[in-house]
Amino acid sequence: MANDKKLVEQITSMDEDFAKWYTDIVKKADLIDYSSVKGCMIIRPYGYAIWENIQKILDARFKATGVENVYMPMFIPESLLKKEKDHVEGFAPEVAWVTHGGNEKLAERLCVRPTSETLFCEHYANIIKSYRDLPKVYNQWCSVVRWEKTTRPFLRSREFLWQEGHTMHRTAEEAEERTVQMLNVYADFFENDLGIPVVKGRKTDKEKFAGAEATYTVEALMHDGKALQGGTSHNFGNGFAKAFDIQFLDSDNTLKYAYETSWGVSTRIIGGIIMTHGDDSGLVLPPSVAPIQVVVIPVQQHKEGVLDAARGLVETLQAAGIRVKMDDSDQSPGWKFAEYEMKGVPLRVEIGPRDLSEKKCVIVRRDNRAKSFVSIDNLVDEVNASLKALRDALYEKALANRDARTFTATTLDELKDIASRENGYIKAMWCGDLECELKLKEEADVSSRCIPFDAEAVGDRCVCCGKEAKKTVLWGKAY
Repeated sequence: MANDKKLVEQITSMDEDFAKWYTDIVKKADLIDYSSVKGCMIIRPYGYAIWENIQKILDARFKATGVENVYMPMFIPESLLKKEKDHVEGFAPEVAWVTHGGNEKLAERLCVRPTSETLFCEHYANIIKSYRDLPKVYNQWCSVVRWEKTTRPFLRSREFLWQEGHTMHRTAEEAEERTVQMLNVYADFFENDLGIPVVKGRKTDKEKFAGAEATYTVEALMHDGKALQGGTSHNFGNGFAKAFDIQFLDSDNTLKYAYETSWGVSTRIIGGIIMTHGDDSGLVLPPSVAPIQVVVIPVQQHKEGVLDAARGLVETLQAAGIRVKMDDSDQSPGWKFAEYEMKGVPLRVEIGPRDLSEKKCVIVRRDNRAKSFVSIDNLVDEVNASLKALRDALYEKALANRDARTFTATTLDELKDIASRENGYIKAMWCGDLECELKLKEEADVSSRCIPFDAEAVGDRCVCCGKEAKKTVLWGKAY
């Protein structure tokens, strides 16, 4: 048992050092390893399995709305990237360039894609000719490269995995409808699949995506009170269409420019799961994305019938579509308990000689370690109920944390005081001027997270300058 305790103690307490706690978990739960390429990470099998489950769920949700998957090249000619001025200016500091092919210098530099708007637009210009060709609702799963100065596993790395949807529409109204639709897909995924409450809202012009008319976001609050941008959906209007000459002949026999949207989430989601649900014993994974939903631990497995009974439980759960693993290694039960707690497995099922004689087993929840003794005959129903109860509990705990860390400020001094003492959301009115937004960043070290869709006014004056204000903004520190 001493060794079991030591295994858990290898994780720094989140209250002692949240950043170190996070790094300990991603390494010791076997999610990543560091690469010889600075700023890039190796996603290990357990970490990649989480991403595969995220991908599987979202891909099905996308396709249910009519999305088709495609794949674009990873290289973008410099001349193509420069076609949309605002877009290239927004990404210029983060672009990685290819200048040579083999031993020969390229006639034109190639950008390693930081995002693929320009590639999609070039393609759309070739295939969209008539209103009958619209809409085009495409998505790709790929990696992108952004040359970040400061990196952290999953949250910010120079290469990361994501999906990027790029759609073209006949009218501005259709494009706006798709932009909001995909934002709602993300919000539903975060809340119902991951147990992470989010705020839906619009980014300020300063924070919106380069080249977009409007950027909508789902914002989540981590355990330490810092915000995480979970996913974004952008309405580009017809700016890119004009830059790339994406025109179609409409039913009234006139040429018109198409309207574009873009939307994406990345492996940053995994960092969000860790920082929302994890504890000092390791990961706590929502059942929907957990590579292992149930681990079966035979206790006193050398005793007659125990291993056979454990295998029977595995077969029963597998037949019900539950992701299950049995650990019949020669490690002690205590070591196994600590190991699967570290990995965040939602449920542990224990069975030993006494349980076998009574035709029952023990279910232990990862989030609160609550134990329940259940009949083997009712195992599937009990496991499904426990998985749902765990997901619900994760959501409620995260929501309670967000509520406790949401503050209101009506003056600059009040906002600065809160920001100096607390991490969390600060609701405050804003006049809409960039000067005030920049001043809050400089003096209070907070950024605008979003203008919530459903926020009530908390006054009628800008928290910064005191002028008339109609926009309620969530301010805070962010990853």
